[in-house]
Amino acid sequence: QLQPVESGGGLVQPGGSLRLSCTTSGFNLDYYTVGWFRQAPGKERELVSAISSSDNLTHHENSVAGRFIIGRDNAKNAVYLQMNNLRPEDTAVYYCAVSDLTILVTSDSLYHYWGQGTQVTVSS
Repeated sequence: QLQPVESGGGLVQPGGSLRLSCTTSGFNLDYYTVGWFRQAPGKERELVSAISSSDNLTHHENSVAGRFIIGRDNAKNAVYLQMNNLRPEDTAVYYCAVSDLTILVTSDSLYHYWGQGTQVTVSS
């Protein structure tokens, strides 16, 4: 069973940056579409960014477009989420999710494997 593992969360001041990483063992993430979701207290889970396997197409939710970058680190078998110019409203638990599909997918129901999440807090 593929098990994603997130790392890189923490506390950062507004305007700061964090880099989240999603890795797994025994499976090559290049062959899977990977998404980053987040859930803030009292809010529904939402897709932040995703990258397809087939052609590395990317998707970013409107509020993070231009600030967040999703990419693959093939040497580390990882998918990262570079988060810049962070805002207090970015505070949430961030989850890495992996889909068996190779196309770009945005619905959480099409992601089959989920990590435990990592907390990101943006506060002064």
